Amino acid sequence: MSLDTLKSRMPDYAKDLKLNLGSLVNETVLTDQQKYGCLLASAHAVGEPVTLRALEAEAQGKMTPEAIKAAKAASAIMGMNNVYYRATHLISNTTYTTVPAKLRMNVIGSPGIEKADFELFSLAVSAVNGCGMCLDAHEAELRKHGLTTDQIQAGLRIGAVVNAAARVMAAETALESETA
Repeated sequence: MSLDTLKSRMPDYAKDLKLNLGSLVNETVLTDQQKYGCLLASAHAVGEPVTLRALEAEAQGKMTPEAIKAAKAASAIMGMNNVYYRATHLISNTTYTTVPAKLRMNVIGSPGIEKADFELFSLAVSAVNGCGMCLDAHEAELRKHGLTTDQIQAGLRIGAVVNAAARVMAAETALESETA
């Protein structure tokens, strides 16, 4: 399935999402690896099958196998970190923010691709998962690597649009299966 097929399957009420998906794919402030990595990582974070298949197909040939693996790894590690660090931030007892996490996170230090690209994938996933602490940490790392506000915002926009598109597709699939 392609991105065009995904967009054609989306209902009319999600027209803005269709348009946003198209504009994000044509985004020029990010490299193809950055753009498709954010799309793929965000789709894996949401896990909705129609959107995931479409964005995996779209990423093929536009990213190296190492970058595809890194996008999936960013989704996996942020799936853990976003929950843990969001929880330590939300718990009233601040002790949990002062103790070591004692969670393996080796892929962050050695992602197999440019560190800035992995950080951007992680930022997009952190936006999907809603972890403010992780968003701050990844944004700061991206700034250290010289990414601009426009580039960082593009990663955030990708996470937001993929999340919304996947939720629309999940809702429509649920309705279809209910009437079948």
